[in-house]
Amino acid sequence: MSAPPAPDDRTRTLGVVESFVAVVKQCPSGSVRRMAENALAAVERGGAAVFPEQAFLVLTAVRGWQGERAAQVKRSLTAFLEGGA
Repeated sequence: MSAPPAPDDRTRTLGVVESFVAVVKQCPSGSVRRMAENALAAVERGGAAVFPEQAFLVLTAVRGWQGERAAQVKRSLTAFLEGGA
């Protein structure tokens, strides 16, 4: 049995909520962080049914964010939206 991935492993696919939290905590843009906070609030109200819409909105908002964590978030949300997660 292999060890679980390290918390800072930038190669693994994040869950939708985990991606939103990463944006809230690590994206340098305040407006993008607020968008992700709103997405988390929408998930709290609407549950998993709102994942696709909120994932699309957050993915669109982070398009200018650069770096390893940004790439991981973009890759993870894209995989979810394409049905691979």
